[in-house]
Amino acid sequence: MRTFEIAVIEGDGIGVDVTREAIKVLEAAGGVDEAEFSWNYFPWGTDYYFEHGRMAAEDYLDQLAPHDALLLGAVGHPEVQDHITLNGLLLPIRRRFDQAICLRPAFLYEGVPSPLRDKPAESIDMLVFRENTEGEYANIGGRLYQHSDHDVAVQTSVFTRRGCERIIRAAFEKAMTRPRKRVASITKSNAQGYGMVLWDETFAAVAAEYPAIETESLLIDRAAMEFVRRPESFDVVVASNLFGDILTDLAAIVVGSMGLAASANIAIERKNLSMFEPVHGSAPDIAGQGIANPLAAILSAAMMLEHLELPRAAASVHAAVKMLLAEGELLPPDLGGTARTEVVGDRVAALVGE
Repeated sequence: MRTFEIAVIEGDGIGVDVTREAIKVLEAAGGVDEAEFSWNYFPWGTDYYFEHGRMAAEDYLDQLAPHDALLLGAVGHPEVQDHITLNGLLLPIRRRFDQAICLRPAFLYEGVPSPLRDKPAESIDMLVFRENTEGEYANIGGRLYQHSDHDVAVQTSVFTRRGCERIIRAAFEKAMTRPRKRVASITKSNAQGYGMVLWDETFAAVAAEYPAIETESLLIDRAAMEFVRRPESFDVVVASNLFGDILTDLAAIVVGSMGLAASANIAIERKNLSMFEPVHGSAPDIAGQGIANPLAAILSAAMMLEHLELPRAAASVHAAVKMLLAEGELLPPDLGGTARTEVVGDRVAALVGE
C-alpha cells in the first residue's frame, strides 16, 4: 500500500465545498490502486489575508514543498483585488515549483448538452497546454506618476526560447499518445512581433521533429472563432499563459459548464510539487449553499491520480463521472438538475466503489 502526503488549500467560497467532495472521491478511489492519502490542511486564502495582511504564511512555499501534490479549491473574495490573491498565493506556487505546464481538458460528456447546435456526445475532446510561468503573466513592469492624471503603467510579457520549447514539446509528446495526433498553436504574432514570433519559430522547429503530428497555427482571434465554429476539430492545443487562460474558459462553456473545468499545474521536474485545481474560481455568491458543482474539483483530483501514477484509480473516477452524467438523475443546478453538492460527491464516490 502506497501512501501519499497531499497538501490541501480549500481556500475561499465554493473552494471549501467542492474540495471536500473531491477528497471524498479520492478516498474511494485509493483502494482501486492500493493507495492511501494523508491530508495536510492549510488555512490560506482571503480569510487569512483579512487576519494577517497576507494570503498565506511567510514560509508557505517551504511548508508545501515536501508534499507529493497540492489540491486547491479556489481563492478570491469581492473585497480583495484579484492581483492580490494571484500574486499572494497562486503565481508564487507556480513559479517556485516550476509548474510550467497547465493542462486543461474540455470533453463533451453524454448527458451534458453543448450550447452549440447538434454537437453529439464525445465529439469535442481537446486538451489545452497553457504555458504557466512566464508570458503575459510574468508580472514585470511598473507604475509611474501613480495617483495622478499622468499615471503610467508598463506591463511586460516575457517569452524565452526555453519556456516556449518545453511547453510546445510537452504538447507534441502528449499528442503522440492520442488517436488524432493533432497540435494547434495559438499566438498573435502579426501584432506582437517579438515574443510571439519567437513562439512561432519555436513551434515550427519542434514540429519538424514530429512528422507524424498534424499541425496548425492560429491567431487568437481566429482560434476563438474556431473554438465555437469547429471545436471538434481540435485535439491538443498549446498557447501562451494569457491566451490559454482565455480559451479554456471558452472551451469549458462549449462543453457545457465551468463546473466541469478541471486543471493540473504540472512541475517540469517530478521532484517538484504539482498543483490540481478546478478552473471556476471561488463563486462567493453561492458559497455554502450546497449548489456548487463539485465535478471540476473531482476531475482535477483524477488528474492528480494520473500524475501520481495511479492509473486505475484515475480511470475509475473518470468512469464514475461519465456514468453520473449519463444517468442524468443527480445533476447539479448548473447542469439543469437539483442535486446538492454533497449528493453529487456521494454518488461519484459510490460509483467509484462499485
